[in-house]
Amino acid sequence: MSSVASKIASKSLLKQVFRLSQRALSTSTEPRTQKLERIADELLSLTKIEKHDYAILFRHKLGLNRYGPAVSGISDPSSGSAASGPGAGAADAQAAEKTIFNVKLEKFDAAAKIKVIKEIRGITDLGLKEAKDLVEKAPSVVKKGVTKDEADAIIEKLQKAGATAALE
Repeated sequence: MSSVASKIASKSLLKQVFRLSQRALSTSTEPRTQKLERIADELLSLTKIEKHDYAILFRHKLGLNRYGPAVSGISDPSSGSAASGPGAGAADAQAAEKTIFNVKLEKFDAAAKIKVIKEIRGITDLGLKEAKDLVEKAPSVVKKGVTKDEADAIIEKLQKAGATAALE
C-alpha cells in the first residue's frame, strides 16, 4: 500500500516541479541568471528520490531513453557528418576499424581435449571444471574484449593444442 502512495506522491511532485520549471522559464521580468539560480536552488532542495524522479522526467521530456536519443538520425555535431543526412552515421560506424575482438572456440579434436582444456585454463585463469565446461559447450566465446594481437596469439595457442578458433 505504501508503494502505491509513494508512486502517487512522486507523480504529483513531478508535476509540481515541472510546473515550477515551466513558470520559471516563462517569466521574462527577471534576468536569466536569476531564473537559473532559482531553478538550481529548487533542484538542490529536492530529496534524493525526488532528484531521481526529476531526472527521469527531464530525460523523458527531452525525448531520450536509457540508450540514447529516441529519434534516429541524430548524430554528434563534432563528428562532422551532421550535414550528410541520417544514413551517414551508419556509414561512419562501418568505416571505423574494429579494434576489440572476441575469441571464439569453434570446435576441437576429441583426442586433444585435455590439451585444449589446459590452454583454456592458461588463457582465461579459469578452474579445471569451468575450463572443461567451456570446452565441452563449444562453440563458445573464450575471451572477450581483446586486441587483434592478443586474439591472434590466443588463436595460435588453441590451434597448436588441437582446437579451431575464430575472431568475432
